[in-house]
Amino acid sequence: MLEFGNTTPDTSPDTPSDVIKDATDATFMADVVEASQTTPIVVDFWAPWCGPCKTLGPQLEAAVIATKGRVRMVKVNIDENPQIAAQLRVQSIPTVYAFHEGQPIDGFQGAVPESQIKELVAKLADMSSVDGGLGEALEAAEEMLAQGENDDAAQTFAAVLGEEPENATAMAGLARAHLAMDQVDEAEALLSTAPDAIFNAPEIEAARAQIELARQAQNAGPLAELQAAVEADPDNHTARFEYAQALHGEGNVEQAVDQLLDLFKRDREWNDGAAKTQLFTIFDALPPQDAIALTGRRRLSSMIFA
Repeated sequence: MLEFGNTTPDTSPDTPSDVIKDATDATFMADVVEASQTTPIVVDFWAPWCGPCKTLGPQLEAAVIATKGRVRMVKVNIDENPQIAAQLRVQSIPTVYAFHEGQPIDGFQGAVPESQIKELVAKLADMSSVDGGLGEALEAAEEMLAQGENDDAAQTFAAVLGEEPENATAMAGLARAHLAMDQVDEAEALLSTAPDAIFNAPEIEAARAQIELARQAQNAGPLAELQAAVEADPDNHTARFEYAQALHGEGNVEQAVDQLLDLFKRDREWNDGAAKTQLFTIFDALPPQDAIALTGRRRLSSMIFA
């Protein structure tokens, strides 16, 4: 197992004594506003008499501790510190605020599901500049994947997941590594276990789209035969659609998009709009700023709104 950052219990910045602390009216500016300039801060406004606080507090602490220092938590007892609670208009408890770069950016009031707590903390963790070396490990894994070192990439992505189970980039990367090794079933099974906090993250959705396209490639017909069928009858929509699937399976993404756009132009309603659906699947599988995706989306939009 790869290790990231300092894991010595007495000095690690991700120990609970450092990650979770109490603040007062006098220390709030330093503990929250100033501290959030470098690390996102979750502020839990509570009181000893508050029943829901006794459940929410530990859940919030657990979610913050799991980020290993990427997010920190400050607890404010409103009975002892009414001034800051009044300034932030805390009208009932529990109330949770999220601070980033000195400003409150999110939060909630009252008891909420644990999944919502994890989602908020995961969102803050993604904003953090503190990652204990995980960012460098992810970059290295992506480079391995690009160079065809798929097994090494998979091991690195898995190691990051071991450190941070709710890291959407690592989970999606591991799925893509499985796909690169033609392990489609393994990739699909992995994503089915994605934690609620990242289950619908963009990286995970992109990997799911890639899995769907890989499934199609497994069933694609012979490329040359499909090309001949399209050339013989340009209005053979079934052949053109399958030709696009086969092209994508061979890695000819731009040509696949061209064929699907041609099909959409000829008959946008064919097979319940299958061409448009397939195009969106391809676009979702590509990086957001990929040139093929950007150009393809523009061309499709021009046809839709023509």
